[in-house]
Amino acid sequence: MKILVTGAAGFIGAHCVLRLIRDGHQVFGLDNFNDYYDPQLKHDRVNWVQEQVGAFQLATVDLADGPAIEALFVREKPEVVIHLAAQAGVRYSLENPRAYLDSNLSGFLNILESCRNHPVKHLVYASSSSVYGANQHTPYSVKDGVNHPLSLYAATKKANELMAHSYSHLFGIPCTGLRFFTVYGPWGRPDMSPIQFARAIAEGQPLKLFNYGEHQRDFTYIDDIIESIARLIDRPPQANAEWDREQPDPASSMAPWRIFNIGGQHPVELKDYLALLEKHLGQKALVELLPLQPGDVLNTCADASDLARATGFQPCIELDEGLGRFIAWFRDYYPLPIAHAPLAAELQRRIL
Repeated sequence: MKILVTGAAGFIGAHCVLRLIRDGHQVFGLDNFNDYYDPQLKHDRVNWVQEQVGAFQLATVDLADGPAIEALFVREKPEVVIHLAAQAGVRYSLENPRAYLDSNLSGFLNILESCRNHPVKHLVYASSSSVYGANQHTPYSVKDGVNHPLSLYAATKKANELMAHSYSHLFGIPCTGLRFFTVYGPWGRPDMSPIQFARAIAEGQPLKLFNYGEHQRDFTYIDDIIESIARLIDRPPQANAEWDREQPDPASSMAPWRIFNIGGQHPVELKDYLALLEKHLGQKALVELLPLQPGDVLNTCADASDLARATGFQPCIELDEGLGRFIAWFRDYYPLPIAHAPLAAELQRRIL
């Protein structure tokens, strides 16, 4: 199929483009290459993909530019849209909230409008586990209510789900929302804990561990995310004939709209996660223990049973294995400072 991937130079987007091209799809992407973090990492991801599968079409377009998005749909006529572009980050949403309105709300509206004006077989879009917010019942189920977000980022992701539902109901667009749980792996974003922690450990710098390291995260390796997306592409949702207005199912609808969790289903305390990073790096961390930050969720854990029933797949890569792969990439992309290399080698020898 001909597939548009938004955020194609992003962490999940680049991995997604690589997999789809390998699967034989005709892929074109868009990205705005903004400076939320170093754009060079985005260019390097694109180069990494092209080294393996050759050049692919990639337009430098901002989601908030409605006419440019419309023109892209007119020119390329995608059959499927995988919408991964967004302004990411919980903490940054406290500093620059308008960036989230422009990208996550106005930008998503532009995608929906283009899918309305140029009908597609399936719109798959990224949501987030952060929508569960103040919900303390774990594992998080797609049957749970998500009405109490704890950050603007989470609120925009919840809004995306509602916007997609309205367009699905009004215009028949098959829409699937994916609630990702703490995605990690090679080529990850530098504002996320794997790179932040690994760089601090490797450089002998103190790292901040919020909530004193006692909260849990359901880490999900990037390959499991991509496998889930690949299996869902040709499974557009159907209207649920048994959907009951008196007892509405939050995960489906009388419209062709569906929500899935994609998570590892094995939450880990951040203290234990840090210990695994130390093991793979062969260095001990200098830790500053701090209280929970505003906007952070205490614990996350996915119930991915609906995904398993729909696709026959659920995330399966254990954190220890995934972090090993991540650190192998990290050592190559962020070479260890020479001053710390002998210490790292000695600590690794002792651990082994």
